[in-house]
Amino acid sequence: MIQLLWSMSLCFIFAIIGLIIYLNYIRDRLRTKGRIEKIYQKKYELDLIEYLFSGNEENEISDKQQRIIANLKKSSQHNLKRKLIISTLLKLRSEISGETAEAIQKLYYQTGLINYASSKLKDKKWNVVAKAIKELTQFGIKEIHDEVILLINHPRKEVRKEIQMYLVKLFHFEGLEFLNILSTPLSEWDQIQLLEILNNFDDQKIPDITNWLESNNNTVTLFALKLAKIYNLFEAKDEILSLLNHIDSSIRIEAIEVLSNMGAIEAVATLKNDFQQRSIEEQIAFFKLMENMSDSNDTEFISQFIDHEDFNIRVSVMKILKVINVDKSNTFKIITTDKDFSENINLIKAS
Repeated sequence: MIQLLWSMSLCFIFAIIGLIIYLNYIRDRLRTKGRIEKIYQKKYELDLIEYLFSGNEENEISDKQQRIIANLKKSSQHNLKRKLIISTLLKLRSEISGETAEAIQKLYYQTGLINYASSKLKDKKWNVVAKAIKELTQFGIKEIHDEVILLINHPRKEVRKEIQMYLVKLFHFEGLEFLNILSTPLSEWDQIQLLEILNNFDDQKIPDITNWLESNNNTVTLFALKLAKIYNLFEAKDEILSLLNHIDSSIRIEAIEVLSNMGAIEAVATLKNDFQQRSIEEQIAFFKLMENMSDSNDTEFISQFIDHEDFNIRVSVMKILKVINVDKSNTFKIITTDKDFSENINLIKAS
């Protein structure tokens, strides 16, 4: 037993020593790699700066620039060097703008780096594809559009997200054409990001959203409704009215809110007809709509919901009746058996 324990101890000692040696080797290798990367990165930075300031007045490529392009093209054949060149180009591009930024984009073509990125679009690894699309977006490469949009229904959401960013950042509202063929879900977070990007553009020429409102993809329909609400697309009112009877309740609720924002009085009659058959969320949305569009003719209909089971609806009823002035003295009186609700009447009157 003692000999066995000694043998096991020696094995552990040798294993620990081996691991220490291996870790030291890895650490030294990483340090060496880091030093090499810094050397090459500094070299590429100097080459790129020299390239940018070596042009002539005729905007033709000088001999010095041609030599730099040739060297970078040769270096890009090595995986690590290619990564360093790309990171250096992106760093410079983020710090400058105008003609200089265009020169960097042109250099991206001339060095053949675009070919490496475009070839990765067919890679079987999703992370390689996503990274390639992100790179194309960062350099503003529009020519690869047709190859990119073919991947819009990629099984990985990370790839789909990068494609959506590529299309909208580079093609603005026209880039939303992918909604015509999108069959996968467009998450709420993706919708928020797309709307935020679109908000940065001055050329807000919004395409026809009819097809998106009628899409079989419910998330596309919801996104189209958001567009209609934000950009006041009154021309889509009839299509939105038809969504009040959509099979999906979230779309019906969103449609009510959009129509309320538009002041579409036509929605009132439709919602009144089958009010009792609608979900509580739709009923709440309807009364919010009525707060802005009710008149004295609605008094009888509104009053019957004074004692509604939902507090939000009861509050909306009071607000609506206050606006349309039930009695001639420009005030209103409500009879209700709900004590808690009655205690809130003075607060709402005061508002």
